[in-house]
Amino acid sequence: MAANGRNLLRPARFQGPKALDSAFNLAALSADAYRPATPEGRFENPYKALRSQTTAAPPKKVSDLLTNEGGAVVTRVYGLSEAEKDAVWAMRSEGLSEREIARRLGRLATSVSRYVASLGGIRPRARRRAERCLTFAEREEISRGIARGDSDRQIGRRLGRSHTTIAREINRCGGRRRYRAHVADREAWLRARRPRPTKLELCPQLRRAVEEQLSKEHSPEQIAGWLRLAYPDNEAMRLSHETIYRALYVQARGTLKRELTQHLRKGRAKRYARSQSSKRSGQGRRTDMVMISERPPEVEDRAVPGHWEGDLLMGNRQSPAAIATLVERSTRYCQLVALPDGPDAEAVAAALAKSITTLPAQLRRSLTWDQGPEMAEHRSFSVKTGVDVYFCDPQSPWQRGSNENTNGLIRQYFPKGQSLGGVTQERCDEVAARLNGRPRKTLGFHTPAQKLAELIDGPETTVAER
Repeated sequence: MAANGRNLLRPARFQGPKALDSAFNLAALSADAYRPATPEGRFENPYKALRSQTTAAPPKKVSDLLTNEGGAVVTRVYGLSEAEKDAVWAMRSEGLSEREIARRLGRLATSVSRYVASLGGIRPRARRRAERCLTFAEREEISRGIARGDSDRQIGRRLGRSHTTIAREINRCGGRRRYRAHVADREAWLRARRPRPTKLELCPQLRRAVEEQLSKEHSPEQIAGWLRLAYPDNEAMRLSHETIYRALYVQARGTLKRELTQHLRKGRAKRYARSQSSKRSGQGRRTDMVMISERPPEVEDRAVPGHWEGDLLMGNRQSPAAIATLVERSTRYCQLVALPDGPDAEAVAAALAKSITTLPAQLRRSLTWDQGPEMAEHRSFSVKTGVDVYFCDPQSPWQRGSNENTNGLIRQYFPKGQSLGGVTQERCDEVAARLNGRPRKTLGFHTPAQKLAELIDGPETTVAER
């Protein structure tokens, strides 16, 4: 029984279909999974068919990220091509996120992320052939000279090269009988991949000094400047901060340990493009945005009234309620809009439209906002009010300076950390009236309400009312 049991559990010793039928219940296998014999008379292994069966993805389980806007399905080919790698760096320099780049290339987001992370977010320098090296055209001429039966000296004179250069090239690539120009050029390109050792590798003392300073949370730029002062007469103890960053991020060089990146201010393990921001591309990006750079020049000098700046004032995390703030640039007149149900995009657009349409048409020209998700319905807001919406650059609050200043004043009435759940529109109107009645130095100690009344009724009416 033991011997029979061992034979039954040893499928490598094929004894034909009958033996297999007795050892396994092959009746459960499909006809495609088990074929008794090939045209050559050999039996196929049924396990191979079982292992190689393809299964379809279950419905509604495929992510939307697997297709781009053009409908191209993501290809599951390992590794990016050279053209795709160049496209990754080109789109990354434009500020696109890795997820958006993958969507446009029709690749998985992890493929792009792994490639960028392997290089530390630093684009490798473009490889180029040294002028002293043979070119592909010269190798083609060498191949034709060999076919004609020319000697090394004849080929060298025709190319303007030494005959020893020609002889070494031919012997290195298999001799005259096996020499092929395209193969020789490819092998030469691969042999030339010899990165030079970095300064940190050549000087252990310098490497130890850099590691010690990094452990003290000093930035690479501070370390580079400190080395010039600490070692004024030793050129070997000097390097640029870019060299330190590359040694940390590009781990293929293996000069500095990856753990040292934890001592950097941001703690990043790879470099991010300056123009890259999660608010500019990828998920959550506003559609049809008009950036602040396209805003009319009249808005900047505050000469023409009717241009507004807006933002959200958030409470604590226990309540989703918020307050939308609107500030007119020339008069500093503000309006507060209560959002008791939270900053939902449709609710924000409807509440802002209801508030701003209470003003005359000449005071409704434009609105500048940040790229928050609450303005996803900015197009419907513009249709209802006729107000053009312009978006600030990411992480640039100074582009809404009047609004940021007013938000600081509003915090006097709604401190940070306080819940805004019980704030009503009546309370917002009361606080707005107080702010609009406060004299401002930038207005010659007039109030925003007075300046707005001058625009609506004229200066004569305002003076008479005083």
